[in-house]
Amino acid sequence: MCGNNDRPNENTHVASGCSCFGDILEVILKLQRRGEKIDQFNEGCDKPFLGPCPNITCYNTRPVTFYRCADGEQWTMPFTLNGTTGFSGVFRVENLDGCCVTCRVLAPNPDTSQADAFPFVSTDSFFTLNLECVGALKCLPDTFIGCTS
Repeated sequence: MCGNNDRPNENTHVASGCSCFGDILEVILKLQRRGEKIDQFNEGCDKPFLGPCPNITCYNTRPVTFYRCADGEQWTMPFTLNGTTGFSGVFRVENLDGCCVTCRVLAPNPDTSQADAFPFVSTDSFFTLNLECVGALKCLPDTFIGCTS
């Protein structure tokens, strides 16, 4: 993790940053896809349901932020939404392949009358991040993200 190129031998189990973050992101991805039931009960990023309790099904996203390994600064990515460009540090996990996570950039909701209930909107901006470059991961409260217009 964080540029450490030391690799354990095959008989040693050491949790690298990639597997640590990868495990959490895999839970998030499964929840968002609603394809698999998760039995453990946690209260963090890998909480086994979206929303405040398991019976509410109106949530479809657990937004995440990533922090760089080198300097601890938050990763931000550019987006364009309705002709306006900006940067956001809030993302939706879309795919996980080994140590690479593909995310959709989420933008602040431009409709301020709905921003309290729906703080983010989907964009058509995607990126892939090597989890070995991530020093920290933060999950934001679960929300509903609609399709881009």
